[in-house]
Amino acid sequence: MTRQILKKTYKYRLYPTEIQQALLEKHLSLCRWIYNHFLEERKTLYENNKRKITCYDQIKQIPKLKKEKPELQNVYSQTLQDVVRRLDKAFQGFFRRVKKNKNGRKQKPGYPRFKGHWRYDSFVYPQSGFQLKDNKLNLSKIGSLKIKLHRELEGSIKTLTIRRTNTNKWYACFSIEAAKTGQNKKKIRQIVGLDVGLTTFLTTNQGEKIDNPRYLRKSEEKLSKIQRKHSKKKLKSSNRKKSRLKIAQLHEKITNQRLDFLHKLSHQLVKSFQLIAFEKLNIKGMTKNKYLAKSIVDASWNRFLQQLTYKAEEAGVWAVEVSPENTTQLCSGCGNIVPKSLAIRTHKCPKCGLTIDRDINAARNILKLALTTVGTTGINACGVERILPTMKQEVTVFKRW
Repeated sequence: MTRQILKKTYKYRLYPTEIQQALLEKHLSLCRWIYNHFLEERKTLYENNKRKITCYDQIKQIPKLKKEKPELQNVYSQTLQDVVRRLDKAFQGFFRRVKKNKNGRKQKPGYPRFKGHWRYDSFVYPQSGFQLKDNKLNLSKIGSLKIKLHRELEGSIKTLTIRRTNTNKWYACFSIEAAKTGQNKKKIRQIVGLDVGLTTFLTTNQGEKIDNPRYLRKSEEKLSKIQRKHSKKKLKSSNRKKSRLKIAQLHEKITNQRLDFLHKLSHQLVKSFQLIAFEKLNIKGMTKNKYLAKSIVDASWNRFLQQLTYKAEEAGVWAVEVSPENTTQLCSGCGNIVPKSLAIRTHKCPKCGLTIDRDINAARNILKLALTTVGTTGINACGVERILPTMKQEVTVFKRW
């Protein structure tokens, strides 16, 4: 048994009163002002004097700013300091991207931007200034807010982030660290190879297919109607604000539907199998295809594989990434290369005569690669050695929720 530090974030819904919501909005507004003020200072100093100013130099200026702008005294001091650190992180990212460009990589550096109302949506209590007690969250300078603790919070709380969504909902995000005794990897009894796609969201090596829900595509007609009405509203009018809220609520519903589907699917896979194999896809590169980009983003493969990986790690399940090279073209029966375009949905091998769905063929190849990978890293004692000689064994089909 090994000792490890587990890092997690717990997200809970807040239910502030009207007065508390006004206070939260005021805090956000003041934090945004601090961010834009120090961004302007950095920008002006460099353009006029070619001089840089550090994060800590700017933090030292906060007490002076409080005297010039007394409203800042209503915001917790560590929260204001964290705003400056957030700005510094934005600049560090900018410098990193500039350096990559010099090394020949084509990436826009993206200079840090000034934040508008909807572009600054959170503030942080980095160490203290908050207390969680009896379904109430007590925040310094704000008061006691009602919170929905839908699950137990385990571990030591490190930071608290208060976040506002585009639909004016408020959430408390607790970042925790837990000293946990990590469990050993489970003995491998059931294995599965996964091939993600657009026609079907997921195909296993045993032929089970999970339909692609296409939540964005299904809501496009409704979304377009609302957006057309929104475009006709007068700028800065109350009707336009209401219309904007309707669009945001529909987008939020689509996001929640997608997350619910991905969480349930990844949980069921981890519960049913001890070894899960999948491809290491270059999703960012794939979205450059203008014909498939929207469908790929709607499917959210990256989020699914992230969830699958961390859930497998917590459960002691093997989650093995393999190279996607030739997994579709290779024949799972004889190993012969059979070239085929995306339009061809059936794999037909002229050498061994195997005729099978191309996605099932790819899933079988992915599983074979994963078993080879695991078997060559000295983990045979966990059960892979027992499985390798019997590659054609039946694999348990997981039950849908």
